[in-house]
Amino acid sequence: MLTSLHIENIAVIEQASIDLGIGLNILTGETGAGKSMVIDAINVVLGERISRDIVRTGSDQARVTAVFSDVSTKICKKLDDLGYSVDEDGVLLIQRTISAEGKGNCRINGQPTTVAMLRTIGRLLVNIHGQHENQSLLSPERHVDYLEQLGGISPIHAEYSEAYERFSMIKRQLKQTEMDDGLKARRVDMLRYQIEEIESADLNPGEEDELKSQREIYRNAEKIAVSLSSARECLSGGEDSGGVLSWLSHAVSSLQDAGRYVEDMAELARRAESVLYDLEECSEELRDYVTHFDFEPGELEQVEDRLAQIHKLTSKYGKDEEEVLTFLEQARQELDSIEMSDIKAEQLKNELIKAENIAIELAKKLSEARRKAAREFEKSVGEQLAFLDMPGVRLSVSIEPGELGPGGIDHVEFLIAPNPGETPRPLSKIASGGELSRIMLAIKSVMAHADDIDTLVFDEIDTGISGYAAHKVGIKLRETSNSRQVICVTHLAQIGAQAHHHFLIEKSVREGRTYTNVTALDYDGCIRELARIIGGSVSPAALETAREMLSKVEK
Repeated sequence: MLTSLHIENIAVIEQASIDLGIGLNILTGETGAGKSMVIDAINVVLGERISRDIVRTGSDQARVTAVFSDVSTKICKKLDDLGYSVDEDGVLLIQRTISAEGKGNCRINGQPTTVAMLRTIGRLLVNIHGQHENQSLLSPERHVDYLEQLGGISPIHAEYSEAYERFSMIKRQLKQTEMDDGLKARRVDMLRYQIEEIESADLNPGEEDELKSQREIYRNAEKIAVSLSSARECLSGGEDSGGVLSWLSHAVSSLQDAGRYVEDMAELARRAESVLYDLEECSEELRDYVTHFDFEPGELEQVEDRLAQIHKLTSKYGKDEEEVLTFLEQARQELDSIEMSDIKAEQLKNELIKAENIAIELAKKLSEARRKAAREFEKSVGEQLAFLDMPGVRLSVSIEPGELGPGGIDHVEFLIAPNPGETPRPLSKIASGGELSRIMLAIKSVMAHADDIDTLVFDEIDTGISGYAAHKVGIKLRETSNSRQVICVTHLAQIGAQAHHHFLIEKSVREGRTYTNVTALDYDGCIRELARIIGGSVSPAALETAREMLSKVEK
């Protein structure tokens, strides 16, 4: 449960610390004092979307810190999956900061986290019901969610969703194979032409680079031949002069002669001889190269033609030979797919029938589970409505068959008959604001036993009600808090009197700025606040009425 909440610079709240307890926690105060800002602060720390305008004017940032104790095993496992953990006492600390520029950061037990992760954990920790959620009752597409949550139908729905997704996937694949005959013929012709054009070229990866090197040699053949001949003549000599080899050979002989007498010269002779051998090998290689360095003028033309052919293919099918060959393989596969499309289509049709039958069977199973849950839902909500001073109101669940879709084959909608004997009609056509509040409380009371969220928050659940109905709503809220924590913002004394913990939200103006304070009330404080709510001022009569209300609750 939410043990404590520390708020800094949220709207009119400069700083406030609230220590909440198990049972019913009531927040009251004058209109505009900042009661809903406390709920907004809880939304902030739970990772919900929030406007940067929530940062108090003149402040650089807002911060909310929440401490949760006795964290459930389910939440601990989810935290562990996300890489976080509670401390050894089962305490979880969450903090979120929002700057005036809209930036911010989040932490779980001191470790940085994302808003998305925080939201995932937050929705397991606290269930917030505000006036906007009343409006969800007017949206039939949300009704099936309430029904399935109560009936524990999620596993069946998940199984159906998987089957429906497979059915949809096969249906999409079948549609792709059902190509227009004319379009199919044109595509086949194009693919065959492309395949033939690439295959006839008989490409090899890296061939273009090799051809470019050959072309460079052929274009400069005459210069190369002159240079090679000149180099060989320098080494081996010509008709009129000796070359380097002749002079070096003579030098080696002379050094060898000297080496007979001078040891150092013998070593120098061996080194010079080694150089001589290397140069002789170079001369031989040059001779072979010059001898064979010959080509026909037509060879350059052949290389140019081949390069032009490769360039034509790479300009159409890829930047190099490898990409062109990849295109070729893809074209072959597509051609095979089209030519086999009739066979594949027949296979897909058979698979589609099987997948549809499986989806229909699971949709029927899902529908049956919903109808069973609907009967329990109608009965349980009816009992709660009777307790909430709406004994003549009957809520029924309409489940009409429809076409197979992502949600099954049902159209689910909550209907209401405000008086006995009347035909149930959609909530949006009949229910008032006060009725919606009580209907939602009835649903929440029923569903409270179906979920394991320890903290429920109600923001102005008392909209549109008063008198005895408000008294019954207060009793129901206190009853709901028997096994969990309930936090409620209210304007009604009948609800405030049911509190286990009562907090007063007050605002004041100092030096032209508005400040909000949150005070935990003792018994006398509760009496005075209830009296204020009852009479607008703390009169003796209002105080007596407040005492009487509290005494009845205590009994």
